[in-house]
Amino acid sequence: MAASGAAVRGGGRGFLSLALGVSLLKCLLIPAYYSTDFEVHRNWLAITHNLPVSQWYYEATSEWTLDYPPFFAWFEYALSHIAKVFDPEMLNVQNLNYASPRTVLFQRFSVIFTDVLFIYAVYECCKCIEGKKAGKELTEKPTFILSILLLWNFGLLIVDHIHFQYNGFLFGLMLLSIARLFQKLSVLLKRKEKRIPSAHSQHSKKRHLEGAFLFAILLHFKHIYLYVAPAYGIYLLRSYCFTGNKPDGSVRWSSFSFLRLLALGSIVCFVSALSLGPFIALNQLPQIISRLFPFKRGLCHAYWAPNFWALYNALDKMLSIIGLKYNLLDPKKIAKASMTSGLVQQFQHVVLPSVTPLATLICTVIAMLPSIFCLWFKPQGPRGFLRCLIVCALSSFMFGWHVHEKAILLAILPMSLLSVGKPQDAAIYLLLTTTGHYSLFPLLFTAPEIFTDFLLSPE
Repeated sequence: MAASGAAVRGGGRGFLSLALGVSLLKCLLIPAYYSTDFEVHRNWLAITHNLPVSQWYYEATSEWTLDYPPFFAWFEYALSHIAKVFDPEMLNVQNLNYASPRTVLFQRFSVIFTDVLFIYAVYECCKCIEGKKAGKELTEKPTFILSILLLWNFGLLIVDHIHFQYNGFLFGLMLLSIARLFQKLSVLLKRKEKRIPSAHSQHSKKRHLEGAFLFAILLHFKHIYLYVAPAYGIYLLRSYCFTGNKPDGSVRWSSFSFLRLLALGSIVCFVSALSLGPFIALNQLPQIISRLFPFKRGLCHAYWAPNFWALYNALDKMLSIIGLKYNLLDPKKIAKASMTSGLVQQFQHVVLPSVTPLATLICTVIAMLPSIFCLWFKPQGPRGFLRCLIVCALSSFMFGWHVHEKAILLAILPMSLLSVGKPQDAAIYLLLTTTGHYSLFPLLFTAPEIFTDFLLSPE
């Protein structure tokens, strides 16, 4: 860990060059096409700027209603006060699909500037990479490779700086929370090797709590990160609330610390109260929940995520075609709804059993269980936690309800940290990032972006 920290400091110029280079590239992408998410966030700027808090989660002038947790709503509120300097008209709730040149510049630059948190998080993650196998050349150093994999991640560039979203600073919060859990381990190792006084042990405890605090904040910015919450919950309970293990590695139940559990619980309660408190006072919690979890949007998103349900839908379609061809099905009884409704429409499968949100939840939990059991019964420190987090992210991507294709980044970015450690992990990362980024190509469907597709295709 110390060697990696020195490598980061030694390669500081290289890191800054990478960060500056990708920031300039993001500026070049400002004229690129933008999706309906651009109007989504413009509308949220208008809602939070003009309406009282009590109306934020009820306003429905636009179909793109506010459906992110309160911290993100306050983030939009803060941005709106800067936005009015650029173009006050973008803050008019009635100005649907408003996209003046100044509005485009403001929203694009707001994404670029908030990515500063992502850049800092990548820098902190680089300190957590072992530097024992680092070569003499800068390009051979694991920290430099990790910087490229994260800062120049193609999927994040597509989603945030072409398609348009604010995922960069959110992933920055997640990576920073992961880094804090790794850095906690480095303090413990130093204490064992050098017999450092217990004050440093208190520092390691604070790293645990800091990681938990950052993740709690993240959940109240964007609830999609609930996908990986089981990994955080089990790891913090196992490695923080239980302070000792038996010789065989199993948990020593007598080492349980209620005070530590209380500390973690206090963090969760404090952040939740700060986020949801005003809306609970207004008796609006049910309304917020209905906005955050709109199950009527259907099983699949408008762009199909390449997951289990995409294959399930395809199989149902094939069986229905065969059934109609051989007169096994009645055409009048087949529903006309689309499998990829995207907004509010649902459909029933024709041949196979229709899938409910509860069914997807059960499948997701079952897929997560093996990694969660390993995290509890065979703990491997922060790296074991990171592997569990990746499995949780992939399980949710494969079996979740109404999964967006962009959710694959929730597994790709953390996997980058493991890929620079072992060849086996690097091979898995190569497969995951190749297939995952291919699944994002439908987001680049306009003529100017076709060339980008060709450049990134390995064929």
